[in-house]
Amino acid sequence: MAHATETRYWHEIDTPIGVLLLAGDGERLTRVHFQSGPHPLQPPPAWMASADPFAAAIEQLRAYFAGTRRSFELPLAPEGTPFQRRVWQALRAIPYGATVSYGEVARRIGNPRASRAVGLANGLNPLPIIVPCHRVIGADGSLTGFGGGLPIKRALLALERALPAAAPAQRAIWS
Repeated sequence: MAHATETRYWHEIDTPIGVLLLAGDGERLTRVHFQSGPHPLQPPPAWMASADPFAAAIEQLRAYFAGTRRSFELPLAPEGTPFQRRVWQALRAIPYGATVSYGEVARRIGNPRASRAVGLANGLNPLPIIVPCHRVIGADGSLTGFGGGLPIKRALLALERALPAAAPAQRAIWS
């Protein structure tokens, strides 16, 4: 958890999927936010704008989008509950170019009945792309919700050539 006196830094970068806001404590990355989504993040006034703390993250993200990097080696400090952190750790084990279901992630963390809770934790992942929540899909192969929107999820899976053979559109939840 962040301490009240801890300095926070932020920087925005352009990517093929839109602007990403990076945030961290100067040593560890704590957040990646899709600025082109429905809820762009306005950094609090106390946060300092600086690209310097994010040099490695920027380099690795650029290599990922160029197709030359398949995993990230960055110091991370996601803030969440112990359950959320277990889910996020399991997400990091999903290989580049692969997809798994929410139920499979629940099995991998030893809680096979927790697929809905896994879905909630997946949706609260503060480090998308770095912690690859886009690689989690519905049990039927559908591309279900994603914080950056389904077009971005589809683009990330296409970059990794991981789209399921018959990737149906998102299920109509509200119909």
